[in-house]
Amino acid sequence: MSTFIPTRLLEGTSLRNLPVANRIAMAPMTRARTGKDRVPTAIMGEHYAQRAGAGLIVTEATTVSAQGNGWVNTPGIYTDAQEAAWKDVVKTIHDAGGRVFLQLWHCGRAAHSSFNGGEAIVAPSAIKMAGEGVHTYDGKQPHETPRALETDELPGIVADYVQAAERAKRAGFDGVEIHSANGYLLDEFLQSKTNQRTDQYGGSLENRFRLLREIVEAVTKVLPAEQVAVRLSPNGVFNDMGSPDFRETFLYAAKELNAYGLGYLHVMDGLGFGFHELGEPMTLPEFREVFDGPLMGNCGYDAETAEAAIASGAADMIAIGRPFIGNPDLIDRLRNGWPLAESDQSSWYSGEHASEGYTDYPTYQPEAAV
Repeated sequence: MSTFIPTRLLEGTSLRNLPVANRIAMAPMTRARTGKDRVPTAIMGEHYAQRAGAGLIVTEATTVSAQGNGWVNTPGIYTDAQEAAWKDVVKTIHDAGGRVFLQLWHCGRAAHSSFNGGEAIVAPSAIKMAGEGVHTYDGKQPHETPRALETDELPGIVADYVQAAERAKRAGFDGVEIHSANGYLLDEFLQSKTNQRTDQYGGSLENRFRLLREIVEAVTKVLPAEQVAVRLSPNGVFNDMGSPDFRETFLYAAKELNAYGLGYLHVMDGLGFGFHELGEPMTLPEFREVFDGPLMGNCGYDAETAEAAIASGAADMIAIGRPFIGNPDLIDRLRNGWPLAESDQSSWYSGEHASEGYTDYPTYQPEAAV
């Protein structure tokens, strides 16, 4: 990012019925600041409150069940203790003037059995992920071949998302974002590369979309549709993804999601997480043709490209991630043309309760720069 001052990006707007102070969302970023109990910590509330100038904060990915766990020290929303701690975090954010959605997550095959008492990891199909392996509490471990979920298990997956949404509602979140991106469980069901099922949840576009549809329909009975969002990653290669029919798949999904009146559709259109190169990258204007609700772009945007996306009408909001790590006052810096600080990647995952690289980045002091 540069000292370019983006005027449209800093305008207030509304996501359906939710007014937001500007068109910048803080993108969800895993930072691994809980313990093994996956209970959110007070320092997480402090971190988010420091960044409450964002029009909307989308929390780090938060698991809907023990089965869904796949990272070290990431939060959950499936126990009473987790719910109570999130309630405190939300209050801290709201007291700072922020708006916040909870991102709901199931890691699917991008997990390891050690996170769930040795139980096999699960996925739509028994297809092992390529790549280096999984970071666990016992160090890096090779990827495991997942167990294909049985058809009669899928209502339980839906129920986990419903319970998570109910807990999020009680905790006071402004809404939830259903994480169907980046090679996690719902993305695995959506994409032909990872879904080779022969039941009603595999094969056709309609069938591969079925689980996400059932979750959206169930969660929008817990929360108003305008308080529910979905995240997609059509171009991404992260977690060994990328399907030959990606364009058809994701346009179908977006068109179907359009019918629900969601708070927004979050599309990772940028190529910062890598690109599968199975065709031309999908763009926001393509999604705009089939989704007429609020549209959020993400992945690699800077002030200029974000401003252009808003000004052209391609997006209603842009989610920005890494610049928020080193710049808790990112909105003020953009508004005033102040320089941006870099963050130290070695401290992104400093560990349980660690303030280093998390809450210790200073705000900009103009007088100190003179």
